Parts: sequence; C-alpha cells; structure tokens
Amino acid sequence: MLELAKKWIKQRYNKPGRVFLAMVHRLDRPVAGVVLFCRTSKAAARISTQFREKTVEKQYLAVLEGDLERSGGTLVHRMVRMKHGSSRIVAGDEPESREARLSYRLLDQWDGKSLVEIDLETGRHHQIRAQFGYIGHPVMGDLRYGASAPMPDKQVALFARSLSVLHPVSGERVHLASPLPQGWPWPGDTRRPSPRPPWNWNEI
Repeated sequence: MLELAKKWIKQRYNKPGRVFLAMVHRLDRPVAGVVLFCRTSKAAARISTQFREKTVEKQYLAVLEGDLERSGGTLVHRMVRMKHGSSRIVAGDEPESREARLSYRLLDQWDGKSLVEIDLETGRHHQIRAQFGYIGHPVMGDLRYGASAPMPDKQVALFARSLSVLHPVSGERVHLASPLPQGWPWPGDTRRPSPRPPWNWNEI
C-alpha cells in the first residue's frame, strides 16, 4: 500500500526522484479501513506524537461471534506481545505487560453474531482481536484468537471506520473515514451505494 501511494503521489504531483511518504497508522493485514500517510517527515513526527500522547480518536466496527449479553461496556486487560506475532491477555502486572482499554456499543445482533462499534483508547498490538477473543466473542474469521471458522482470503471482520487527528500545520481537527469494504459480512450493507473499496489486493 505504501508503494502504491508513492506511485500515485509521483504521478499526481509530477515529482522527480524518490517520493517521501511515511505510514503513521497501519492495520493488521486481514483488517480493512482507514490508514494514514504523511508526506513530510515533520508532519509524520507531529502526528506520531499525537498517537503517543493518546489524542488521536480511533473508531472500529467488528462482527463478533455469539450474542453479547450487554449493550455496551469497557474492556480493560493487561497484554503481552509474544515473539511469534500474537498478543496474550495476562493476569495482574506480569513483567512487560501493558494496559489495554477499549469501550464498545452493541449495534445489532443477527444469526448468532453481534455487530459492535468500538472506541479504541489504547493501541496495543492485536488489541481488539485479543480482548474480544479472551471474553469468548472472537472477531468473525479470526482463527488466531478463537474464531470457529475462517473467512475467504483469511479476512477478519474488523474494520477501522474512522480516525481523527489534529492537522500537523493548521492544528484543526481532521476526521478521516472509510466506507465499508465490498463483502462486509452483515446483512443490508450490500445495498449501500457505491463506491465501496475492495477488501483484497487481488481486487484492485
């Protein structure tokens, strides 16, 4: 994605030589939604500071396995990132563990699944996937954290719907949002108007 964006900038602005572009907000490979690039190193540094200081607002949608009993709430756990690429929920203050916190709202339920809206308060590795898997409601398709079945092309039904940051120059709040991808696994979404971005690289 980074290389595609560099090629677009080079063509759009007719830039000679190499194009600088920094990815300051990325997603897990099977996850869809908003990512953020910066075209200068100064902008990248300022936006990265916002992430460290937790002033960035991030909202996600997820389809979870099972019917949630509560209409919403807050999940707070301690997490450790493992060497093999996963994260693990741990008890107490295990060495190297960090707090993971999110709040969620139940939007709908259908066919033994729950659609939730998530406000991510910390940005731990695989946080949403690990926390919901830990409470017995893994993200649909997420075999790594307990899902019962895969989705096509190893997708997981987690979507970064919006991202809100302060503009690195003007200081104004900038709200970035993405439409749901094609094939999002919830009834009714297929009737929404185009354009809807593809979920997989081979569809670009």
